Amino acid sequence: MPYGVAMLLAHDRTGSGPGLVLVHGITESRHTWDPLVSAFAEHYDVLRVDLRGHGASAPGPTYDPITLASDVAETVDAAGMRAPLVVGHSLGGIVASAYAAVSRPRAVVNVDQPLRLADFKAALGELEPMLRGDRNSFEAAISMVFDAMHGPLSDDEVARVRALRRPDQDVVLGIWGTVFSSTADELDATVTALAGAITIPYLSLHGIDPGEAYGHWLHQLVPTATVEVWPDQGHYPHLVHPARFVQRVIDFDHLRDL
Repeated sequence: MPYGVAMLLAHDRTGSGPGLVLVHGITESRHTWDPLVSAFAEHYDVLRVDLRGHGASAPGPTYDPITLASDVAETVDAAGMRAPLVVGHSLGGIVASAYAAVSRPRAVVNVDQPLRLADFKAALGELEPMLRGDRNSFEAAISMVFDAMHGPLSDDEVARVRALRRPDQDVVLGIWGTVFSSTADELDATVTALAGAITIPYLSLHGIDPGEAYGHWLHQLVPTATVEVWPDQGHYPHLVHPARFVQRVIDFDHLRDL
């Protein structure tokens, strides 16, 4: 798979302390993290980024996980931040995981993004024709994907996140295109190679239960992984319980030092 040239991303920075990088999900932006930033900034030097093709960052010709993670690493390095804790939600969880292959984070938190991309391919495959269709079909498919995953997220938060969402068809197909075009075996091989670079503490936190078998599968690939499920909290457990999530990240980061 050809990788793209890294770019500096639109970002903002606040707080003081150890470095913390926040990476948003597909079609969203760094502002999805707004409800958590003040609390994190009491403990961390917080850097939020807009992935390429999202928010205020320019688009690019490629959107594979290594290129997206290289963008984040380029931006972190330019900010003078060393060995951050990288927290990613949804697509950001894949990017945070890939970050371990291109840089040296001190730990990774992956929020509700299983790494079994073959399973994701099977779930998403039925929507591929709509995603590749006209603008109305594409937007309807995006709504179907996300509206089914809100869980107990409050109406106000659903409205806020929905208002932030800017689905660009070229960007979405650039990110998900590899999933569509690869076989399940090829995706498994890609994930195995990516996961092999993860040797640091890794928290995989899910609001949608990926199943008991997932934990066993992930531990085989990433022995340092902790899999934690907040049952029935949907795709945005960090926004359903922001205070709990901030404390969980702090506790996980501190546990790393013990």
